[in-house]
Amino acid sequence: MEHVLGIGGYFVRSSDPESTTAWYRDVLGLDLDENGQWTQEAGPAVFAAFPADTDDLGSPTQQAMLNVRVRDLDAMLAQLRDAGADVAAETQQMDGVGRFGWVTDPEGRRIELWQPA
Repeated sequence: MEHVLGIGGYFVRSSDPESTTAWYRDVLGLDLDENGQWTQEAGPAVFAAFPADTDDLGSPTQQAMLNVRVRDLDAMLAQLRDAGADVAAETQQMDGVGRFGWVTDPEGRRIELWQPA
């Protein structure tokens, strides 16, 4: 049986695609080439369906949430705050899974930052 190999892309609607792409590149630190391609480091990825009434994904109108792995959550959150990003004050620890924090992009999409255990 064939199966998927990994995430092939993340696509969002934007009122200002150039500015949004620049934010993900310059503030979040995605190493994007001129075509938007990003070669990520090997590591785990999670697929999970949440109940329709969850608050975990941000705004009730947000149907999906990008989760990105980070090496040092505290350093990443500080870097985002220094860049003026909208960073949630709280973080979460899940035993055996890791630590989580959140940032909201300039168009209101909640992004989860994950430092694996």
